[in-house]
This record gives sequence, C-alpha cells and structure tokens, in this order.
Amino acid sequence: QVQLVESGGGLVQPGGSLRLSCTASGAINNAYSMGWYRQAPGKARELVATVTSTGTTNYKDSVKGRFAISRDSAKNAVYLQMNNLKREDTAVYYCNGNFPAVRGGSTDYWGRGTLVTVSG
Repeated sequence: QVQLVESGGGLVQPGGSLRLSCTASGAINNAYSMGWYRQAPGKARELVATVTSTGTTNYKDSVKGRFAISRDSAKNAVYLQMNNLKREDTAVYYCNGNFPAVRGGSTDYWGRGTLVTVSG
C-alpha cells in the first residue's frame, strides 16, 4: 500500500505560479510512473503530466510550455511547477503513482487532491 499526500494548492491570479508537491510513503523508484491529474467541476479527471521511472515525461497539450513535472527519488517526492496559470487550470489536482502489483500487472494509487483556483 502506497500513500500519496499532495500539498501546494491555493488561490492564484491568472498569470501566476504555483508549485504542487506529492510525497509518497513508498519508494517512487519502484513506480512505473508518477503523475498529476486534475478534475474540474462537472468534468472528468484528466491527465496533466506524468514522468516514468526512466525520466520520460508526458504532458497534456494545453499545459505544455507552462507546467513542468519533476521527481526527487531521495525525498520520494514528485512536483508540478505551474507557471502562467489560466482560469481553465482551476481544478482539484491529484497525485498518481503506478506501481507494480504483487501478483503481476500494476496498481494505481491516488492522493486526496489539492485545490488550485485561478481567479482574479
């Protein structure tokens, strides 16, 4: 069982920046991938950014050039630096970890989410 805890959300004006952090109870080096997803009111959860165990990153098109995902294995942490925030970035942001399952395959773990509100 892996626990993920997010932090860093808040209220920011358009054009501002925030840095989200996700701390894992397990070694993220064991994960196939770590990532950030978001869910806006009335919408489905969507992928924002992921980083694999080899360091390959993937981003939602609308955040490319504005958001950057990074990982610190020594701290078992994953970060999402968000710059030039837009109102449409308003959502609850969830940390995700995809880890090997004991009996094969993989298991997704989720944090409880942190709210990002872009307004003003």
